Amino acid sequence: MIRVLFVCLGNICRSPMAEAVMRDLVEREHLSHKVEVDSAATSSWHIGEPPHRGTQDKLKEYGISTKGMQGRQLQKADFEKFDYIIGMDESNIRNIRTMLGNPNSPKIFRFLDLTDHRKDVPDPYYTGDFQETYDLVLEGCRALLEKIKVEKQL
Repeated sequence: MIRVLFVCLGNICRSPMAEAVMRDLVEREHLSHKVEVDSAATSSWHIGEPPHRGTQDKLKEYGISTKGMQGRQLQKADFEKFDYIIGMDESNIRNIRTMLGNPNSPKIFRFLDLTDHRKDVPDPYYTGDFQETYDLVLEGCRALLEKIKVEKQL
């Protein structure tokens, strides 16, 4: 099983959006039996909470479910469990590396570095622009799935 973990600050906006979008893409390509997707936070602020209402509403527009999703904090054991640990911005990449104690691992990278944008995913918790975040997340998830298919020969 190939395991993918998306990480943002609170695990209520960007990373659960990426988790839900990636799950949807994986299902559409009939790869659910080969690719597992999860998300986590670098903070402990929203543990146990569902995705932000704005994230839920935006995903609902595209027919993507967030059922059963709840915030959790990144754990040291995640480093061994996941093949890809994707931070939504540079600040979270630094936090991920610190929390996991593996600062130079190639399995940890910034999400949009897989695209032509090569920037942080803006946090809609602060910007209020869930559409911009969705568009970037969709593009990043498509690029990530292609990367996985090539690297893992799916």
